[in-house]
Amino acid sequence: MGRNGANHSIQTVSEYEPIGEDEERTPLLPQGVQTRGSSFMSSAFNLMNAIMGSGILGLSYAMANTGTVGFSILLLMVASLAAYSIHLLLLLCDKTGINSYEALGEKAFSRPGKILVACTILIQNIGAMSSYLFILKTELPAAIIGFMSTDSETSGKWFENGVTLLILVTVIIVLPLALLPKIGFLGYTSSLAFLFMLFFTVVVVVKKWSIPCPLPINSTLSLSLNTSECTAQLFVISSKSAYAVPTMAFSFLCHTAVLPIYCELHRPTKKRMQRVTNVSIFLSFVVYLFSALFGYLTFYSHVGSELLLAYNTYLPRDILVMSVRLAILLAVLLTVPLIHFPARKAVLMLCRGEREFSWLSHILSCFFILTLVLLLAIFVPDIRNVFGVVGSTTSTCLLFVYPGMFFLRISSEPIRSFNSIGAVFLLVIGLIVGVLSLSVIIVSWVQGP
Repeated sequence: MGRNGANHSIQTVSEYEPIGEDEERTPLLPQGVQTRGSSFMSSAFNLMNAIMGSGILGLSYAMANTGTVGFSILLLMVASLAAYSIHLLLLLCDKTGINSYEALGEKAFSRPGKILVACTILIQNIGAMSSYLFILKTELPAAIIGFMSTDSETSGKWFENGVTLLILVTVIIVLPLALLPKIGFLGYTSSLAFLFMLFFTVVVVVKKWSIPCPLPINSTLSLSLNTSECTAQLFVISSKSAYAVPTMAFSFLCHTAVLPIYCELHRPTKKRMQRVTNVSIFLSFVVYLFSALFGYLTFYSHVGSELLLAYNTYLPRDILVMSVRLAILLAVLLTVPLIHFPARKAVLMLCRGEREFSWLSHILSCFFILTLVLLLAIFVPDIRNVFGVVGSTTSTCLLFVYPGMFFLRISSEPIRSFNSIGAVFLLVIGLIVGVLSLSVIIVSWVQGP
């Protein structure tokens, strides 16, 4: 079966010519597939768009609960481990000729491995998309009202209803982009989304000096908080720290999109795709660090789990803040179709296996996923819950556990080799982080606020 649109076929080693151990070349594709694909920059923008999304709004909250130094160390570790785990995935693809995450699971653990990976990808991407649409639901009405004249009567208007706006933008913008058959088509929208994220970071840096510290308890009162709360903490450990690493894992997870992007890369080689990965993760790391740092230095311990809400409170009519709010909403909106791609691919693999591509199945799976994501976005009470639960379960599995586990299972390298030791480290780190974080989050829910 050809590599047609989202329904990438699961190829086995027997369908490819053998690749030498030390040979660096284009991975062989099924017969009839065109080798011309997405450019380096288009692929990099697609991967950055897959990395950067709603997670950027929760990182200042993560810094407030880990400290500036603690956060920086953790962020660097997660970014480095994300790049290394992608290296292991690409290495396996290069050695075996397999071109999908689900197929690696099947190669390692037969059909149960394939089903496990597909279900994990589906849950992860549904969680990610629901968090993006949750932000649209909460922020879009305020963004529209903010640009309207204060003299006009807006109470009770239809655009004040976040659910109504969410359904409209999903049908008008997200659905047509999600129906596109190939991920490479989204390169142009991905470049716009990254520029919007960059604009957000610049505004966060600039507005650090526009909001005084100590913060007023109420924007309409002169009463202020204690000046001792205007000191940045280097290290912080509390029950809320359990949300930090899962949020970072959630923010750097792009592994479900890596292999589809790799398949559509022009002149695809492991070395070339690794460069795409390194550039994307490095730029995302820089943007994440600056936005988290200056967001935290603006609000300190009073930063919320969704950074934009704090600016809405203290700078409600600021033109620059309103513009960056709109930019973030557009960036999040343009990211949803990209995250939808691997989710739809997982559904098709679970339901249709290796059957030929069908437009009917393509459209039905698209509608099913978007309907489910809409329902979650409408009824989820707090975005922190999405970051915490999804980050500590599916994100840690896809980012740490599965790459390490698959490499140890599939690779013929000795256990004492560098890559095998790295795979064991990824596996152990992922299990520890996931179990501890999820346990603390569940305990915090049971205990209440």
